[in-house]
Amino acid sequence: MFRFGSPRILWLCVLCAIFLGAPRGAASAKSPYYDANLRTKTGIDILEEENFTPLRGKRVGLITNQTGVDLHGRRTIDVLAHAPDVKLVALFSPEHGIAGRADAAIANATDAATGLPIYSLYGETRRPTPEMLENLDALVFDIQDAGVRFYTFITTMAYCMEEAAKRHITFIVLDRPDPLGGEAIEGPMLDAGRTSFVGYFPMPVRYAMTLGELARMFNAENKIGADLRVIELKGWHRRETYDQTGLAWIPPSPNLHTPNAAFLYPGIEILQAAGVSVGRGTDTPFEIFGAPWIHADALAAELNHRNVPGVSFAPADFTPTDGLYQGQLCHGVRITITDRPALHPMRMGLEIADALRRLYPDSFDPAEMIALVGSQSTVEQLERGTPPAQIVASWAPALAKFRKLRNKYLLYH
Repeated sequence: MFRFGSPRILWLCVLCAIFLGAPRGAASAKSPYYDANLRTKTGIDILEEENFTPLRGKRVGLITNQTGVDLHGRRTIDVLAHAPDVKLVALFSPEHGIAGRADAAIANATDAATGLPIYSLYGETRRPTPEMLENLDALVFDIQDAGVRFYTFITTMAYCMEEAAKRHITFIVLDRPDPLGGEAIEGPMLDAGRTSFVGYFPMPVRYAMTLGELARMFNAENKIGADLRVIELKGWHRRETYDQTGLAWIPPSPNLHTPNAAFLYPGIEILQAAGVSVGRGTDTPFEIFGAPWIHADALAAELNHRNVPGVSFAPADFTPTDGLYQGQLCHGVRITITDRPALHPMRMGLEIADALRRLYPDSFDPAEMIALVGSQSTVEQLERGTPPAQIVASWAPALAKFRKLRNKYLLYH
């Protein structure tokens, strides 16, 4: 790390970085978005290296949010707005909005830096309308995913692909890593006939694919017929999780504060519909959960007795300022990851659900988890008291079949 002998020299360096290194309206180049000692570059970085060749001469719409930045921390919005021979004409925002701060429906807006319209895809419509797509030659997608089936950015991408295909608009994915890594597949398959905005395609909860790989699979298997191009990552290997890439963690939504929270998220989020606060409105969402009817000491003791791989549990009280039980004192458990490679978040989530069902049968109903779990068989096994390890084992044949399908669309080793 460099040390400057004079504060004046430091300020001169910062000013040079701002005025020489970034276009107007962009984030400052001094922002710590990238560790140069590591090698991962995302799709927007490769697009810049290619001098925007796929977009030259085109009128472009960009689907993005706060995670769409290049290795200098410049917004993809600003990069494309200043790209030579590229005409950026419209922006589209997913759930949580262009800044990723909202936990409600989003209205259309205007981007302050560029003056471009921002069309919400989580408001009156969840698909771009013909009017929004009028006169576009290309739609570009640059959003960081969470690596989880019920995270809605997946469906937003797929819906945009479908609408682009109908109008013969080229669809370009600026790829980013799967933050949970590209190897571990986990969870039940989504039941046939249960597709929705939180379940676009029959796949497991944790699918270990990048958005570019998912786009290739959706396009082929759902016969979307999009003119699809993926601008691939460079320097990412499937074994790597997000915090091994050198890229700074930008929360993709208001409650995914850290990579640790992202690893716990698949197994904890499924509990909320059954009446459990998952920590929204606290400093550590998805690392804490509870409810007014839980006895913290008893639940923590039960969970630790189960020896759930990769985590430990401690009793905790909290009062969420948002979400379920807002303003009410909740008793619950704080989760600590003790061995991330050993952690299987869906197994953990089933262990928690099983413990809650046994300890609080009048307050916790596993059937309420069906929308995100997506598997009637899994829910029914929980209701019957089938041991979680046995439930996990029951997924194996379907996961093997999915892995074989998935292999056709992988881009990275």
